[in-house]
Formats: sequence, structure tokens, C-alpha cells
Amino acid sequence: MNAVKNILARFFAVWAMLLFIGTMLVILIPVWLLGLLSEPLRTSIFIRISRAWMGVFLPLSGCPLTIYGKHHFKNGQNYIVVCNHNAMMDVPISSPGIPGANKTIAKKEMADLPLFGIIYKRGSVLVDRKSDESRAKSYEAMKQVLAMGMHMCIYPEGTRNRTDKPLKEFKDGAFRLAIETGKLIIPAVIFNSRKVMPAGRFFYFWPTPLSFHFLPPVTTQHLNMNDVQMLKQEIFNTMYAFIESKGSITEQNCKKSDSC
Repeated sequence: MNAVKNILARFFAVWAMLLFIGTMLVILIPVWLLGLLSEPLRTSIFIRISRAWMGVFLPLSGCPLTIYGKHHFKNGQNYIVVCNHNAMMDVPISSPGIPGANKTIAKKEMADLPLFGIIYKRGSVLVDRKSDESRAKSYEAMKQVLAMGMHMCIYPEGTRNRTDKPLKEFKDGAFRLAIETGKLIIPAVIFNSRKVMPAGRFFYFWPTPLSFHFLPPVTTQHLNMNDVQMLKQEIFNTMYAFIESKGSITEQNCKKSDSC
């Protein structure tokens, strides 16, 4: 059964790749032309285009997305959204799924890809994780994103979670940023992206319904930099408990289950 699934997953990967490239080419010129606009209008339009793009790609690839908890976003407020990270599918889910204009922190290597790099740059604050200078510049860029009234989406695990745990240990950056800017944090959890594109499997795509959950916002008012670890642990515990509460086969079991 597992061998049959692996073969089918390669056929699905071909379909998903062709569908992704085909739909990407439709939006490529409009996204490129957005460079003529200033922020935050540029990103606001980009997110609307991306939302329409994923509204076509995800269902046709067999991965319809359901979003819960959008009511936690209040008009006139922007937030730092911290999200779990299990697969390459997470960025196409999170950026269009977040209500309103937003940017994602992302590694700069992806921006060098032909054609897709243009789209990637539009929605991201780029960082070279090997460079202290680049990390410092990206931190300042994220503060500018928030100052312009946009949301900032950060994956506090840093890289994809390849462990058998619901979450990897969080890094400090998102929580330092939240305290320094006084922004509320909205924890967010994506389910099933690892089932679609498991880490470590080359050219593999398994159609699976996806869900994206926004949890109640957490205030950072009256906190200072001495509270970074406390805030980080609070958000970690909230997201960990939520993941564990969602069914018997969740992301942490995916590597070990033929049902994933």
C-alpha cells in the first residue's frame, strides 16, 4: 500500500507542479507591475492577487483550505502572526490566509528562483540566516512593515519542523519584535501541510484538506525585554496544546503513519 501511495504521490506532484506554474504565469505580469506602486498599497494588492491565486490552486490540487478564527483580527489593528512551519506549503497558505496586507519573513535564496523569485520578493522580508548583518536589517524591515500598518507573519521555529514533536523550540526574534513595537501576537496553526509535502521526500505531493487556525491574540503591553522568554514560552505552550488537541493523527504523527 505504501509503495502504491508513493507512486501516486509522484503523479500528483506532476499535476500540482503544472498547475502551480500555469496559474503563476497568469499573475506574473500583474505582480511584476506592482513594483510601480508604493507601500503599503503594493502589498495590499499583492495579497489580494495571491488569495485569488491560491483560491484556484489549492482546491484544484486537492488541498482545499478552511480558515478559522479570522474574527480575532480587528479593524484598524495590525498584528504579529506567529505560525508553525512543517512544509513548503506553509507560505502559500499563511500569506493569503491572513486577513489584510501582510509580509512573511523568508530566506533570501528563494528570491533567486527564476520567475517565482519576483512573486516571492513581493510578499516577503528577506533574510540571509547565515549573516548577522542581514538578520539585523531584516529585523528593522519588519518594524517598518508594522509601522506601515501591515501584519508581520513569522515562523518562530526558524526552519521547517522535521522532528516528531508538534513544534520545535522557538527562537526569540518574533517575541522581541512584539515587545519592542507593542503589537499583539496572534498564534496561528496550520494542519496537514506535512501530509501534503513531507520533509525529506523528493517530488512528493499528496492531496489533503488543509486548515489554518488563528487563536486569540496575546497582549504585549507592559512587557519589557526581560519578559521575552516568558512570552515565548506562553505562545509555545498555547500552540502546542492546540495542536495536541486536534485529533489522533496530527502533524507530529505524520512521519510514522500510513494515513498521512
